[in-house]
Amino acid sequence: LPSIQPGYLRPLVPDHAPEEPEPWQAVMADVERVIMPGVTHWHSPRFHAYFPTGNSYASILADMLSGAIACVGFTWMASPACTELEVVMLDWLGDMIGLPEVFLARSGGAGGGVIQGSASEATLVALLGAKAKTIHKTKKLRPDLSENDIIQKLVGYCSVQAHSSVERAGLLGGVQLRQLPTNEKHSLKGDTLRAAILKDLDQGLIPFYAVGTLGTTNSCAFDPLEELGVVCNELDIWLHVDAAYAGTAFICPEYRYLMKGVEMADSYNFNPHKWMLINFDCSAMWLKEPGWVVDAFNVDPLYLKHDQQGSAP
Repeated sequence: LPSIQPGYLRPLVPDHAPEEPEPWQAVMADVERVIMPGVTHWHSPRFHAYFPTGNSYASILADMLSGAIACVGFTWMASPACTELEVVMLDWLGDMIGLPEVFLARSGGAGGGVIQGSASEATLVALLGAKAKTIHKTKKLRPDLSENDIIQKLVGYCSVQAHSSVERAGLLGGVQLRQLPTNEKHSLKGDTLRAAILKDLDQGLIPFYAVGTLGTTNSCAFDPLEELGVVCNELDIWLHVDAAYAGTAFICPEYRYLMKGVEMADSYNFNPHKWMLINFDCSAMWLKEPGWVVDAFNVDPLYLKHDQQGSAP
């Protein structure tokens, strides 16, 4: 850890951006003088505060190669290899951790994987997909309700041990989010979730989304998916699985009992950039029905159109 105080850097640099170039030696001298004293050394073998990230030779070389190719993969035509490698690689990765086929693009169904920046992003994306799906379903059942009426009634659920980003996703998504109590193992039990949902249904609210965590950040607790999945499937609620912290462990078959019931989930996420020596940011997310996310935010501008549209994700 650096031994400096907040605000240390400003006195070391000019007040304005330079207007004349400097020799490379001077730039590197500035890096040593200005930057290195304020660096927290994530690559140090003595650094155990968070997670090692990008400190393998493979990830450093891959970062250089990625920077040299410099593709921006916002559509298939912008870089076909980028899109297609992502699809195939996420099938590999899903297979490695034992995800059911229904989550993989190779199954020929709707499902597939996509790289997000972080698990926080994945949680929000899943919530917004669930929100779009529930608004669509509720409009059919209750045409008298406006979209605003429906949104005001939406309620999501997670455990008190869930990552703070789950609560933040509720705020960003404009919905209520209930943090439910856990048992002595810090796990959210199915009966607790069911009781909370039924109570809200009695009050005329619309439960629509639940998050089960596999490996909480606070205590590495595991929510029993086989219990939460039964409740969510029975009551038609989107179940998102946040395995950001511990998900890499499921590469080892002996740990997969901890994800029992994952086939009942609608979306699943874990962070290769934690245990897999892969550069931040690489958060892998799979959806059974990506259409709810794609359709909810599809604007299809002219500059993204191309001849192969519809034949590639």
